[in-house]
Amino acid sequence: MSSVAHLTWFVRHEFRLAWREWLAMMTGGRRRRNRAVIGLLIFAAILHLPAYAVVKRYADLRFPLDPSSLIVLTATIFLAWALMLSQAIESVTRVFYARADLDLIMSSPAKLTNIFSIRIAAIALTVSSMALLLSTPFIDVLVYLGGPRWLAGFGVVLAIGLSAAAAAIAVTAFLFRVIGPSRTRLVAQVVSAVIGAGFVIALQVVAVLSYGTLSRFAFLTSETAARIAPAADSLLWWPARASLGDLEIMMLLLAAALVMLGGVMALFAPRFADTVASVAANPAAVTRGRARAFRAGSRQQALRRKEFLLLRRDPWLLSQSLMQMLYLLPPALMLWRSFSGTSTAIVLITPVIVMAAGQLAGGLAWLTISGEDAPDLVATAPLPPSRVTRAKVEVVLIAIAVIFAPLVAALAFASPGQAAVTAIAILIATASAAAVQLWFRAQAKRSQFRRRQTSSRIATFAEAFSSIGWAATAALALTIPTAALVSGILTLLTLAIAWKISPRR
Repeated sequence: MSSVAHLTWFVRHEFRLAWREWLAMMTGGRRRRNRAVIGLLIFAAILHLPAYAVVKRYADLRFPLDPSSLIVLTATIFLAWALMLSQAIESVTRVFYARADLDLIMSSPAKLTNIFSIRIAAIALTVSSMALLLSTPFIDVLVYLGGPRWLAGFGVVLAIGLSAAAAAIAVTAFLFRVIGPSRTRLVAQVVSAVIGAGFVIALQVVAVLSYGTLSRFAFLTSETAARIAPAADSLLWWPARASLGDLEIMMLLLAAALVMLGGVMALFAPRFADTVASVAANPAAVTRGRARAFRAGSRQQALRRKEFLLLRRDPWLLSQSLMQMLYLLPPALMLWRSFSGTSTAIVLITPVIVMAAGQLAGGLAWLTISGEDAPDLVATAPLPPSRVTRAKVEVVLIAIAVIFAPLVAALAFASPGQAAVTAIAILIATASAAAVQLWFRAQAKRSQFRRRQTSSRIATFAEAFSSIGWAATAALALTIPTAALVSGILTLLTLAIAWKISPRR
């Protein structure tokens, strides 16, 4: 087989793997894929309704814009690029670590540099395709309301997708070179989460410090931002101008993104190949942990220790949960500022904390309840199944308590009543998320944590509505107690419907 045939086969292989991974993420691995695809198409059509509500006011925008509108549009595009970069870094990390096919690739007769170039191109295409898919409803609405000039938005999305993938490859290659492949997986997850949440958090921090609010648009629409913004002909505004229909700038951005991706492939593909080859030639020494004495305790404690140990060792838990943790920083900052004032904006802290607790509890509950890699072994434990389940739920409750207790304790100094409401709402939201996972329990591997939302659409929506409902109930309990009663009843009704149709009933 010639080298061209080898490369052609690898191209097909990479895109086949990317297609299978995307299809599995969308369908949850179900065999009846035709129905799943039809359902996804219907869902994509329905997405045009919220897209219409969001972007209809912007359909008539034309360049030149007022400074505030130009800043907001540019910041929105940059936020989309940061989120794509975060996702691309995670995708690159998964490609190099989760597939575990590097030994097989090295045994092939094809050059490693060419193989990694193909893999980089596949990652770029995957990231860009996902970005185009998510942006299509919004651009469709803008084209319908504002004319065909908004079609340039597809070119902008493609350009920022390709550039984000190129930047992700460069970041990962830099980590490979500086800290080595063995540590890159963990550090790349941290970098991915920080990049994905960093821009929004930075805007919220500035808003909290300057205006006492969590609104990320408070600073973007302020006179200060307009005063320090560059002139209208600055390169900084090119993405915004391209999205408004400037085809010349759009083509320049797209060409720059392609050149950037090509340069990254030419520069970093050989480095990836050299790194992989050196790691294979000099495998890491086996490290042995120090011996530990046997811990005496009850069987329930042994199960809890086992669950905590698995959570600590989970290789992908950090990337899926760290971003939720980072979004707690602005509320914590607002809480700190509330000690020196009497701002009523402190009420906004409660729903943010409750929402984060519910979402994080849902992920941890899935890992402990459904993501059990050795269910047969656990079934042999000298405990009834109810005690095993209880130990798993206790681990979730303890983890959430450890994470959110400092925030609630600090809140108690500013407002004891609000702290009590927040603590109760966190407990209820956590218990509700765990209950949903118990009702829709389905055996799965821990490696499927990233796509856990596809295992049961009903469970996904029930968990989301539960977190939103309890967050709203907690906020209303602090402002309109009567409305909080109604919100709580509606949330309980949502959970009751989920329980009624659950397979575990």
